[in-house]
Amino acid sequence: MTDPETIARFIFLRSQGWSFNRIAVELQLSKPTLIKWSRQHQFEIANLRATETEALAERVFRQRHERWEVLARQLKRVEEEIEKRDLEEIPASRLHAIAAQLRAEINREMGHVHFAETTSRIPSEEFIIDRQEWEV
Repeated sequence: MTDPETIARFIFLRSQGWSFNRIAVELQLSKPTLIKWSRQHQFEIANLRATETEALAERVFRQRHERWEVLARQLKRVEEEIEKRDLEEIPASRLHAIAAQLRAEINREMGHVHFAETTSRIPSEEFIIDRQEWEV
């Protein structure tokens, strides 16, 4: 059995996208062992990967709620302008298209953060693992 620090390092490296071959060299372990660990710790790897991805997105882009506020203000202005328009003017169709694009962008911004975990800690590979999943 390997120490918990080595397993934690494996989970971290795998969540960073390292290949089994590269991790095997780094940790001096066999590839079959790493594949077994990957199955056993798939939820931890996926959750860490999702968390890292979200953290990176927040560093690169504005805070999510700030982006939502900007998009919501833009959508509100466009919708207010649509309300003022007389349908005979027809450039309102362009405003409707802009409003639809803003709504689509808001939906993309909202995205889905997906976490999962096992409900059982029995390490047997033959054991069927129940999963709990939720979105934020």
